[in-house]
Amino acid sequence: MSVQPVPQGYSTVTPWIISRDTLQLIDYLKRAFGAVELACLVGADGTVEHAEVRIGDSVVMMFDARPEWPPTPAFLRLYVEDADAVHRQAVAAGGTSVTEVTHLSFGDRVGRVRDPLGNLYWIQTHVEDVSPQEMQRRFGDPEFTKAMEYVQGADFFPGRKPDLG
Repeated sequence: MSVQPVPQGYSTVTPWIISRDTLQLIDYLKRAFGAVELACLVGADGTVEHAEVRIGDSVVMMFDARPEWPPTPAFLRLYVEDADAVHRQAVAAGGTSVTEVTHLSFGDRVGRVRDPLGNLYWIQTHVEDVSPQEMQRRFGDPEFTKAMEYVQGADFFPGRKPDLG
């Protein structure tokens, strides 16, 4: 058996979250998204040096930030079967709703939740395939325009406006 360039159970891209409290983050991910803990290596000083969870078919890696490092919140998109139910579950687990689940012009229902450590999750369900022509039409449709204005107007970080490029 030959060694595969991408290990079994992993995908081409694996997100990595640098956290102020990885143990708290793991607990939140389990309650909010049904994450399964794969590994958690704690150093002699009590900090998490490496941890992994599986959410759906994806592995998310994480570790504790050093005290002198600036905050580095992660932004993750999760495609799920039912965005409304998962959004409610993530809020019930201690997250804060940034936007309620909203049907957007490109065919997804999208809601966003910030976890107690400041990471932001786009929780999405693809509900329809939209042709380029239909998407163009929807850019002028007041219903979809209002939905996009709502989502884009959300305050990702209360108290400051991020520079998202």
